[in-house]
Amino acid sequence: MKEAVHIGRNPSREPDLQELMARVALGDEEAFASVYDRVVSPVLGVVRSVLRDGAQSEEVAQEVLVEVWRTAPGYRADRGTVINWILTLAHRRAVDRVRSVEAAAARDHKAAALSRMPEYDEVVEQVEARIEREQVRRCLSGLTEIQHQAVTLAYYRGLTYRQVAEALTLPLGTVKTRLRDGLIRLRDCLGVTA
Repeated sequence: MKEAVHIGRNPSREPDLQELMARVALGDEEAFASVYDRVVSPVLGVVRSVLRDGAQSEEVAQEVLVEVWRTAPGYRADRGTVINWILTLAHRRAVDRVRSVEAAAARDHKAAALSRMPEYDEVVEQVEARIEREQVRRCLSGLTEIQHQAVTLAYYRGLTYRQVAEALTLPLGTVKTRLRDGLIRLRDCLGVTA
């Protein structure tokens, strides 16, 4: 009589996940290898459905399976099946990763926004410059019309003495005198000491 030949699975009964987890809880590495082989695909599927990134999914799936090894003694059969417990761990870990990535992006965005804000000293300098401009405008308004025009053309438009004289149709000497007198009055008004 010929013996029956079995192709595929060993005819001996394989332990179920519940039995394997009990052995994993005791530190049985072979049992963990069996659990790993049975759950790695569903774990990866759950993680991928949340993360949608292959490399991160594999990394998180690996973390989940390490967590299964570490926390196996904490598994309680009265709270659900082994596969549900593991897939719950996988889903939680994947959601944690998404939140972590979002928090990091928010921190980066906030840091970028803060880096665009002027430093305190820059704000002070801007305020001081505005006050100085207002003071210069006030002092300029105290000059005679010719002094005001000569100073404005020479110092704000960058014209030479000769160009100012031509623009105002005045003699060059008069322009030089009006500029000198205007600058002295500005200096006194602004409180600048020479």
